[in-house]
Amino acid sequence: MRRKNKAIPVNHFGDEFDSGISVEKMFVEALPVFDGEQSHRHDQHSFFLLESGKVSIEIDFQQYEIKPTSVIYMHPDQVHRMLAFENVSVCSWAISNENLNPEYLKILEDITPAKPLFLDHETFSIISESVSLCLKFFERKNDKLYHSLLKDSCNALTALVVSQFLEQSKSEDKLSRFEIVTKAFRELLERGYTTEKRPADYARKLHISTPYLNECVKNVTGYSVSHHIQQRVILEAKRLLCYSNQSVKEIAAELGYDDYPYFSRLFTKVTGMTAVTFRNKNRD
Repeated sequence: MRRKNKAIPVNHFGDEFDSGISVEKMFVEALPVFDGEQSHRHDQHSFFLLESGKVSIEIDFQQYEIKPTSVIYMHPDQVHRMLAFENVSVCSWAISNENLNPEYLKILEDITPAKPLFLDHETFSIISESVSLCLKFFERKNDKLYHSLLKDSCNALTALVVSQFLEQSKSEDKLSRFEIVTKAFRELLERGYTTEKRPADYARKLHISTPYLNECVKNVTGYSVSHHIQQRVILEAKRLLCYSNQSVKEIAAELGYDDYPYFSRLFTKVTGMTAVTFRNKNRD
C-alpha cells in the first residue's frame, strides 16, 4: 500500500469554543524534548511577546536570537522551530484571517517576512498591559458578548504591534515610484508564484511593460524580477522538502512545474545542490 504523504505539520490554535482566537501566558525553564516533528506552521497569525529569558528560533531557514523585550510575528505560511530557550516568560496570541481587521491583515501580508522587533520600555509596557487585558477577556467565556470582546481587544493589541512594524518602515507617501511598483509586484508574487512564472505575467497585471517592471525591481532590490520569482518558488520547495514527505516530483507539480527535470535543474542552479541532497542535509 502506498504511504500517505505527510504535509508540513500545522499547530492548530483554538479553544473549546473554536473562536479562532487564542491568548496565553507561559513560563518555561528549558526546551522540552519533542516527539516527532519540531518544525511546523501555525493555522493563524501568531505573536509572541518575550518578557524575559532568551530564545533561539529558526523561521524559514533563518536563525534568530531573541532577547527581552521583543515581539515576534509569524505568518501562517512560515515554517519555524524552536532551537533553544532558557527561563522564558512569554505572552502569545493568535488570530485567524476571519477575525482579523482586514486593514491589519493586509499590512501583515505586506510585512511578511518580519524580523523580530525590539520594543522600548514604554511601548513594551503598553503592549504587555494590553495582553494582560486580553488574557482576562479570554477567560470570561460566559460573557454574552465573549467573542466580540475577545475579537476587538485582540485586534487592538495586534494594531499596537503592527504600528511598531510600520514605524520602522517607510510610509506609503514617502515611497518612490520604483518602490511602489516593487511593492505591488511582491504582493502579486506572493499570491501567484505557483501559477505565474514569467515577468511578463506580473507586468501585464500591473499595466506596465516588462522592461519597466525589471527596471523598478532591480533599482530597489538589486535583483531582477526573474530572480525574485525563482527565490519565492525555491523557498516553498525548501519548506516542502524539509517538512513533508512528498517526492520531489510531487513538490514540482504542486509548485506549478509539469516539467520535473526543469524544476530539478532550477533547484540545483539556485541552491547549489540537488533537491534530494538538500532534503537529506536539512531533515530535522
